Formats: sequence, structure tokens, C-alpha cells
Amino acid sequence: MSAFRYPRPGDQVRGKRPRDPIFNLVAGAFPFVTPLLDFFLQYLAAERRLATNTLDAYQTDLLSFFAFLVRSSSSSARKSRAGPASKIPDIPQISKIPEVPNAPKVFNVPGVHDVQNVHDVQNVHVDTGNTLDIVDTGDIDTSNISNINNINDIGPEHLRAYLAASHREGISSRSTARRISTLRAFFRFLEGEQLLKHNPAALLDLPKPGHALPKVLSVAEVELLLTPPAHQGRQGQQAPLALRNHAMLHLLYATGMRVSELVKLPVAAVNQAGHLRILGKGTKERLVPFGEAARQTMALYITQSRPRLLKRRRSDFLFVTSRGTAMTRLRFWQIVRASAQSCGIKQEISPHVLRHSFATHLLEHGADLRSVQLMLGHTDIATTQIYTHVDGARLKMVHRKFHPRG
Repeated sequence: MSAFRYPRPGDQVRGKRPRDPIFNLVAGAFPFVTPLLDFFLQYLAAERRLATNTLDAYQTDLLSFFAFLVRSSSSSARKSRAGPASKIPDIPQISKIPEVPNAPKVFNVPGVHDVQNVHDVQNVHVDTGNTLDIVDTGDIDTSNISNINNINDIGPEHLRAYLAASHREGISSRSTARRISTLRAFFRFLEGEQLLKHNPAALLDLPKPGHALPKVLSVAEVELLLTPPAHQGRQGQQAPLALRNHAMLHLLYATGMRVSELVKLPVAAVNQAGHLRILGKGTKERLVPFGEAARQTMALYITQSRPRLLKRRRSDFLFVTSRGTAMTRLRFWQIVRASAQSCGIKQEISPHVLRHSFATHLLEHGADLRSVQLMLGHTDIATTQIYTHVDGARLKMVHRKFHPRG
């Protein structure tokens, strides 16, 4: 049996891209882009097993780069020609990634999603050594962009012009850092597949970024948020939607799972012994325990609220809407904010704040970092270390308790 081989550039891929004006303009100006981009995305999906949102972000950033080259090429053409008849219309910014009907899942990316988990970077630092300077350098000569006929014609000067233009447009440092990571990964992959003679991003350095401390709730604020709903329905039972929301908040804080994992949690994933089988990023499975308070809340939801919401309909998802379907991430985001406001929590919170609070409170009460990493589903323990921040009062307490002369 022959070994598995990724589709190579030039191979026929099932499915046909719709006539998206932005994508078609990029593909029309640079025909070599489409097969290389498809090849790269299939590698990310099959080999690195990245999530759909992550694939969306990679494709968004790469199309943004090539669209910039097309715009710059059009601008150069306008300057080199005289007369109003030679004017080439401006190309609008990318607002939507084309959806590919009947194509592999890697291509079915209908839009730009939340990309905060793509590359965990916060700031971009400019190295004045042998790296490309991404700060605003004024007008950069892009006259040679019109001479790009294949991927090997792209050089470091094109990357520098793109990043400088991003800076002038007010793109945040976090987004710029994500774009740098995407370009480095793309060209490094092509070089490894011997589809690129030289890597234009080889000198595009991304130093170790700084990290902002995660926003967390205090234990008292969590207790307020998890207060049982007071609304009563018929026969003294709690309203089904309120009970569902309460159970979701409890489970989110009890397990620290991601909101995307929560809303897609199947019924079969719940173990009555107090464990959840969670399918996380990259289809990696982990087993996370939850406490007695969350177990009781879940049992109440499953026996009282969920049947009333389904109304004899069937659903594989644990948390359902009044229509019997799975909840969206955006809807649960709204529920978290509304619940926080009704409890008198002043700061604006999101579902991820409960995940941060879960990890922070565990570490503050003596949990070891490795256990927290496994429960959060982090591949790298360095990602979990951000939760080891402590305040001054706790630091003094630890010093007094453990130092021999404290």
C-alpha cells in the first residue's frame, strides 16, 4: 500500500471556489497562490490538526498579504501610465473568506472568526540587529512588485512593505505579530517542501513577546455569579432557560473548559461519577473532573430543564436552546455578560474570564502547574505559567511562612 501523500500544487482538488471578488483578484494577479495556499492549509489540518478557527486565521492573513501585493502592483501601474483611461480601480480590503461548497473541511471557511488563540502573542518588539524592521519607514519603493511572476520572486522587501503598511493602517501589535507568525510558517513550509528556493521570511524575527496578565474574578465575585436563579416557573420549578444558564456557568468554572468546548459538549461526555470527556483543540481528548456543586446543578438541569427545552425532540448536545439546537458561542457570551451585570459585577467579563479564574484559583489554593495544564488542555506548560502571577499580599504571606527568617 502506498504511503499517504498530501495533494501537491497542480493536483486537482474537489470543489469549486465561488466568484469572490477579492480572492479572484488575488488568484488572477498571482495564479501560483491558489495551489500553494491549498497545500499549506491541508498540511495544517491533516498534520498539525489545527482547529477550524485557526485555519481561518491563517488563510485570512495570507490573503491579506497577497491582496496588499496586488494593490501595490496596481498603484505602481497607475503611476507609470498617463491619462484617466489607464486608471485601475482600488481593490477593497478583505472582509470575507470564500466558502467552498462540497470541498474538504479545510476549505470551508465562511468567515473570519475569533483568532485570539492562534498565536499567543501580545506585543511585537523591533530588533535593530539582523532582522526586518517593521516600523513605519515612510514611502517604501514597491515598484518591483509588478514583476512578481512566481513565489520565488517574493523577497524580504515585500514583507517589510506589507508590515510597514499594516503599521500605518493602525493594525494592532497583536495582529501584526500574528501576521508575522503566519508568514514565517507559510514560507518555512514551502521551503521544507522544496517549493521555494529562498525563504524571504528567514530574517523576519519575532522576539519573545510580553504577556498581559489574564483578567480574573475574585472568589467572592464567582460566588455571586454562581448564585442559583431566583425565577420560579410552574409548580415551583425554576425556569428552564435560567436553570440551563446556571448549569453552564457552574460547569465552565468547575472545569475551565473553553466556550467552544462547552457549547458543543455531547451528552455522552458527562460521567455521573464527576468527570467530563472533553474534545479540545486538534481533536485532543482530555478527562476533567468537576465537583459536587456542579454535579448537582447538572443533574437538576438534565432531569428538569433539558426535557422541557427539547419538547420530545432529540439532540446529541448537552446544552440546548428552546429550539432544540446547540447554543452558539456568541449567545453564551451574551448570557455571561448579562448574568454578571445582574449580579452587580462591575467589570466586563467573557466566558474566557471564567477559564482564567478557574486556573488562577486552583494555583492560589495549592494546585500544581502540571495538573492545571492537563485540565486546561494546554500543549505547552509555558502557556499555563501565565497564571502563576501573585499579588503582593500573597507574596508576603508566602515569604513569612516559608523563609527561615520570615
